[in-house]
Amino acid sequence: MHLPTIEDVHAAADRIRGEARLTRFLESAALNEQFGGRILFKPEVLQRTGSFKFRGAYNKISTIPEADRKRGVVAFSSGNHAQGVAASAAIYGVDAVIAMPSDAPAIKVGNVKAMGATVIPFDRFGQDRMALVAPYVERGMTLVPPYDDPAIIAGQGTIGLELLAEAREIGVAIDAVVVPCGGGGLTSGIALAVKDGSPETEMWVAEPEHFDDTIRSLAAGHQVANEAGHTSICDAILTSEPGKLTFEINRRLLAGGVAVSDEDACQAVRDAARYLKLVVEPGGAVALAALRKGKIDLKGRTVVVVLSGGNIDLDSYARIMAA
Repeated sequence: MHLPTIEDVHAAADRIRGEARLTRFLESAALNEQFGGRILFKPEVLQRTGSFKFRGAYNKISTIPEADRKRGVVAFSSGNHAQGVAASAAIYGVDAVIAMPSDAPAIKVGNVKAMGATVIPFDRFGQDRMALVAPYVERGMTLVPPYDDPAIIAGQGTIGLELLAEAREIGVAIDAVVVPCGGGGLTSGIALAVKDGSPETEMWVAEPEHFDDTIRSLAAGHQVANEAGHTSICDAILTSEPGKLTFEINRRLLAGGVAVSDEDACQAVRDAARYLKLVVEPGGAVALAALRKGKIDLKGRTVVVVLSGGNIDLDSYARIMAA
């Protein structure tokens, strides 16, 4: 098992510099008053392609040997990773084939196609996504996994480097970081960076109810899969179980996790619009939703909340906002 290191995260930061956007903290006095602490939001909704996924995808594709990269890349994704891969492939001028669930938000599918990638729809509950991409790998395309890959994890970890640097710049110590969690790539990457630079900072994950596999895996001490038959509005972070690499990192570095309902996530979407003037998708808002559950100590503390993505169909967004 090859786990990424903090040196890999720093190398990723060098690779993505000039391509990824620096997303600086946003803050709301009203939310600070509500929570009784200082909440600093890391708005990856403003990242290139509308989510953090560009970081890992670009870093991964950058590490592929040029001769192999010219043969193209293939991936599977519910949408945000797909956009990151498509954008990164376009930068390098190589072909990209991406398997996407047939129920993925139309805006995500449309964005991927607009960037020149080929989309293969599949049933996320009834088809094996690896079987779909295998023929493309066999013909020479490189697989760019969504989370369980050292280069992907390292790319996402650049967020941790950035938030620590900005905290030093404004003269604050970060007591905790709360991160939306699907397969764990974002969480593990940020945790590598944060715990290296600020060991006393707590790392927390937020997950949708019934898709809280990382939280339950932490409690069990080993990977635990989600039970079949559940759905959630948080499409961006619905995974069957934690990744092997990501869980190995997270089990050592996380303080805990918080599961939130769909309504909790939707309320966080509304809060982000009201107080931060940001469009955030439900899966990208779960870390904000977790603050209201009372499990993370906020009083008098400085807490960073990662808003991981903002790619949501406008009709879905309108329904959430009108509720």
